[in-house]
Formats: sequence, structure tokens, C-alpha cells
Amino acid sequence: MPRLLSHLVSLEITTPDVASSVAFYVERFGLRVIDRADGKVYLRCWGDHQRHSLVVAPGPDAGLAAMTWRTEGPDALEELVGRVEAAGVTGEWRDDLPAQGRTFTFVGPFGHRMSLVWDLPPFVAEEGYASTYPDRPERRSSHGAAPRFLDHVTIAASDVRGFAQWYADVLGFRVMAFTDLEDAPVTVFSVLTTNEKSHDLGIVIDTSPTAGRVHHVAFWADHPEDLVRTADLLIENGTPIEYGPSVHGIGEQHFLYFREPSGLRVELNSGGYRNYVPDWRARTWRPSQGSNDFYRNWHMPDSMMEAFPSADGRAGTEDGVAPQLAEDLTNPWAARTPEVPR
Repeated sequence: MPRLLSHLVSLEITTPDVASSVAFYVERFGLRVIDRADGKVYLRCWGDHQRHSLVVAPGPDAGLAAMTWRTEGPDALEELVGRVEAAGVTGEWRDDLPAQGRTFTFVGPFGHRMSLVWDLPPFVAEEGYASTYPDRPERRSSHGAAPRFLDHVTIAASDVRGFAQWYADVLGFRVMAFTDLEDAPVTVFSVLTTNEKSHDLGIVIDTSPTAGRVHHVAFWADHPEDLVRTADLLIENGTPIEYGPSVHGIGEQHFLYFREPSGLRVELNSGGYRNYVPDWRARTWRPSQGSNDFYRNWHMPDSMMEAFPSADGRAGTEDGVAPQLAEDLTNPWAARTPEVPR
């Protein structure tokens, strides 16, 4: 399949307290408010080439409202729309979204809203924000964390391999890796990519009855040292660290996890390998091989098995699942692979 998608453009998240979440992203994390409209706040990372990276919208709980992906060109957009409709999914065209042209939006088979767009006007920094360097969309932030750009999103779904297969077959994602439980053929994690990164879309297993949940949103910093500095700054200013800093086995990125005021999990990462192999075949990891922790010397907190919005049931991670969740997943009476809508 020819490459049809280019990269992740932006994410829209929900929070019951927009002001508190925005204050966190600006004051603690280093994003910049670029626009406000209809109760939503648009923020950007200094290194992203489109106008906004993150949209914070009002909602009853922390969650993911939408993810927007850019196509490789106008023809690729039309082909992807045809593929989505041929797969039995109905979407709609929109031309009223801020800072982007004609956009096709739809809800995938596991409940996640996705938008596809080609026409994105290049970001031009306003006076006082222009960079010294021609290739940068704006000057580097002077904030202590200040991620360069939006990196990926990891969602939660009832069938990890089914989700990966649909997004690969219909949208052309490359499936890069899986994590299966040690003692049972149950897949609890997978990563997919649209480009040479190890992933820009992750999937964790979800046992809840709620579709469309998210595990975390992630941003990228230039150096692993930035994660250590960020952890220090967050702790000093009242934000506890949930997990890390350490290094993932899958993807080999340095990682740091923490929560914003809504409870939504945020990751800051750096490093990782680049994979240009066009016929790459996804490997299957086991947690004991270090799928989540390269050095295998960290104990992942159980809180990492929470997804959003809150619901009955828990999510897995690339480090596996809690013992009770593993029992539920491997019990032949309880573990039934859901059918993927076609």
C-alpha cells in the first residue's frame, strides 16, 4: 500500500475544568495559548509547524474528543475517505475547523473520533515569536519543559490486534510491535506508525464497556535530560510523577509520565529509534523481555492501568496487566475476542 498518512497533527482532549488544565499546560509544561473559541482553548508546541497541537475542550471527564492526522496529499485524502466508506464507516466533510481546510471526520470501529486533512496553512509566528533559525516555525521556548512537538497518542480498545488490523488495512498504518501476556496468547499492547518513528499511535487492552477511551497523550523533547529537568520542575511545583524517567523497550524512547489537573495522563518522551524498513513485520514482545522497561528494574504502578474517561474495567499497558486483570483476560469464559465492525 502506498503511504497515505503523513503524521499526527493535533489532539482534542476534554476536561471538567478548562481553566485549570490550560494553566497547567502553559505554566507547568510550556505550551502556548494560540487561540480561544467556543469554550475551547488552542495550544501549540513551539516546534510544531501547524497552528495548534492540543485543543482543550470542556467535558464531564478527562478524555479524548478527537485526533487529527494529515494525509500525504489531496489525492491521498480522497483515497482514504473511499477506504473508510468502503469499510462501512460513515463520516462527514467539514470546512469550519480552525486553521485547517476541508476535513473528513469519522468515528472508528472502536469509538475513537478521527479527522483526516491535507490543507493545513503553515504556521507563521507573530511578532516577537519568530525564530533566529529559518527552519523553526517559532523561537524555542524559554520554559523549563517546553516540548518541541506533539508526539503520539495511546488509546484503549477492547481488541488490540483487531484495532491494529483495521487501522493498517483501511488507513495504511504500519504495525510495529505487539506485547502478549507471558502465559497466554492475549495481546495487551501494540504500536503503529505513519512514518519512520517507532509509533505515533499506541493501543492498550481495555476491559471496560466504554468505547473511545484514551490511555495517554505524549509530547517530544529534544534530549533525555529534558525529562529529568521536567520531573524536577514538576515535583517542585506540586505535580507528582506517576512513572519514570526510564526507557521503553518497544521504541526505546526515554519516558516520563504524570497527570494534568483533569487526571489525564501525559507523557514526555525523547530519543527512540527510526525505522525506514518498508516491509517491516511486527515482532511480539513479552513483558519479561522489557517491552515497557528496557532495563527491567522499575515496578510500574497499578495506576498506569487507568484509562479515560473513567469506567468500570481497567486497561493494560506494554508492561502487561494486574494479576486480576490477567486472570479475567485468560479465563476462557470471560475472555472473548470482540468482533471488529466491518
